Amino acid sequence: MRLLFVCFGNICRSPSAEAIMNKLVEKAGLSNQITCDSAGTSRHHAGRPADSRMKKQAEEKGYSITSISRSFEVEDFEQCDWIITMDNSNYEDVLSLAKTEKHKKKVLKMADFCKVKDCSFIPDPYYGESRSFAHVISLLEDSCSHLLKHLIQAKDGTS
Repeated sequence: MRLLFVCFGNICRSPSAEAIMNKLVEKAGLSNQITCDSAGTSRHHAGRPADSRMKKQAEEKGYSITSISRSFEVEDFEQCDWIITMDNSNYEDVLSLAKTEKHKKKVLKMADFCKVKDCSFIPDPYYGESRSFAHVISLLEDSCSHLLKHLIQAKDGTS
């Protein structure tokens, strides 16, 4: 199963989700079954590493963000099983590129897996302070853990 996490620039939220999910998948012994990637709806940061502030916050929590930013491509619909977006704008941008109903059904919102009170989207910390990055990491930890549980239950037919 291939998961693709999508935010605007692919330098903060989606690479963090990728790193967090990779660690959870590895810990669950599912690395041979679930692979993760990330992309952005904008090409602005393509080819660049993740934001240094996000990398620092992630490292403090034991995550290593190594991905290089890339933009979301229509081909991702065919290559990925699930496309998980960080906010409503990303969700709408990705859906606008979907050519079929099958493609549209692959697009999910990360916040739908977040069990933290009042989490309707994963906020973009780019223009915020360091606590904004830490907050996003905690939301993604919660969301990724519930997403993984959902995927395991779906695979086992218990959801």
